[in-house]
Amino acid sequence: MTHATTADDRIWLQSYPPNTPADIAPLTHTSVASLIEDSFKRYAERPAFTCMGKTISYGEMEKVSTALGAWLQSLGLEKGDRVALMMPNVLQMPVAIAAVLRAGYAVVNVNPLYTPRELEHQLKDSGAKAIIILENFAFTLDQVIARTDVKHVCVATMGDMLGLKGHIVNFVVRKVKKMVPAWSLPGHVSFKAALSAGQGKSLKPAGTTASDVAFLQYTGGTTGVSKGATLTHSNVLSNTAQNDLWLQAVFINKPKPDRLVYVCALPLYHIFALTVNALMGMQQGAHNILIPNPRDIPSFVKELKKVSFNVFPGLNTLFNALLNNKDFQELDFKPLMLTLGGGMAVQRPVAERWKKLTGCVISEGYGLSETSPVATANRFDATEFTGTIGLPLPSTLIEIRDEDGNRMPLGEVGEICIKGPQVMTGYWNRPDETAKVMTGDGFFRSGDMGYMDDKGFTKIVDRKKDMILVSGFNVYPNEIEEVAVTHPGVAEAAAIAIPDEHSGEAVKLFVVRKDPNLTEAELKAHCAKELTNYKRPKVIVFKDDLPKTNVGKILRRELRDL
Repeated sequence: MTHATTADDRIWLQSYPPNTPADIAPLTHTSVASLIEDSFKRYAERPAFTCMGKTISYGEMEKVSTALGAWLQSLGLEKGDRVALMMPNVLQMPVAIAAVLRAGYAVVNVNPLYTPRELEHQLKDSGAKAIIILENFAFTLDQVIARTDVKHVCVATMGDMLGLKGHIVNFVVRKVKKMVPAWSLPGHVSFKAALSAGQGKSLKPAGTTASDVAFLQYTGGTTGVSKGATLTHSNVLSNTAQNDLWLQAVFINKPKPDRLVYVCALPLYHIFALTVNALMGMQQGAHNILIPNPRDIPSFVKELKKVSFNVFPGLNTLFNALLNNKDFQELDFKPLMLTLGGGMAVQRPVAERWKKLTGCVISEGYGLSETSPVATANRFDATEFTGTIGLPLPSTLIEIRDEDGNRMPLGEVGEICIKGPQVMTGYWNRPDETAKVMTGDGFFRSGDMGYMDDKGFTKIVDRKKDMILVSGFNVYPNEIEEVAVTHPGVAEAAAIAIPDEHSGEAVKLFVVRKDPNLTEAELKAHCAKELTNYKRPKVIVFKDDLPKTNVGKILRRELRDL
């Protein structure tokens, strides 16, 4: 065949690790809950998650998630109802994920740093009936809950699962650091009260099937309108199995530790950590070290000093920040067997410094919320950083296509299209948006432009979308611009990406003023009210006009060229 990138060729198999099958085996679990429950039984005595010095075993996870799940069922929720989770990496988060799924509901993951506007949209769009939220962010919910379908609120505290130490932690968080703004949510139930209420109840079998919805992962998709990528139990189980097959290559030449230890610095509400840390980790009986605030590098490194870690998923910006920390440079990296880079492009200088310090190659992967998330990855037994996004995972097809959907020859740039059991069923209640990204033959159009080489490795060269990637999070210009123009002093606005040494990219906003007296500080303050921190413009430039096409569409590319 002339086009070796076709699905029939699967040329990348030549580059697969030894003894790695082209496809995953039939799934052994009918739901993510079943996988989790199996791990609870098989690894009951093992440590599952550690946070702030407190460790919870798989057996304890089973008991606590049973109680929380039974409490959720007592609320009268129906199978498939959506339950929002709005917490950072604290012990309550994996417990809540397990409880919601075991009780037969779908998890709606919410970024705790969302503004009231962003939270309201996600709760209304998902139709969430209940939410479990950390008290630090309850003031945000307080401002919008009346306009949503949420009827049940469970409020957790930082210290809930930390034993006696928890009282001290809560005092410091509330009174010393003043991290809990005032809030009022009449009728809410505390996390501890929910557990107490559920302890006397049984968790009824939910009858969840592989085709039921497990997670709604909100993303901008191909436009700036945030929508839920609908991930079924089958989608997520498949990606867990795909990653697990890929992981086995690590142990071809290295003995596998009895118990793998994962660093979980990426937030569990993000699909990367959710699948790779929580679900793949639990399937293996691994021990995850939860880091609530990875931006606090000194505290992060103190936690790393306490453990011998084997698997480290992260972002380019995180790797770079750690490399610049003197205490991190003194750690023992002998146990480190695998470093996974995702969320954003890993820069070669960072990868080279990481290997020199740790002796471990960063294996870069690629995926999206819509693909549960991993679609491609470099071999986990690689000895050199490739600068590509690697090979398609087992049971995954990658094709490079032009705008008309035709397959492109090897080496030619086109849109990266993905087909596999991990690809979402569509966007939640958005058939029109789903139709824009799904082809007639079942491929998901990623919006990323790249090419495939003759060994099957794919290289991203550009983004078809105007998306801005800030510390691994998608930021869509449309959303930034819509917020900016709600200021009475703004006539027009256009957002683009600019390089940033800390976050990879940052937002630059070009503005045509309606009010000549409008200042950069005023507009930044306006944006801060409506946009979470990573979406806010770092630089604002005022212009007399913006470049446009003949039909009036703003030419962001020309602004980038400036």
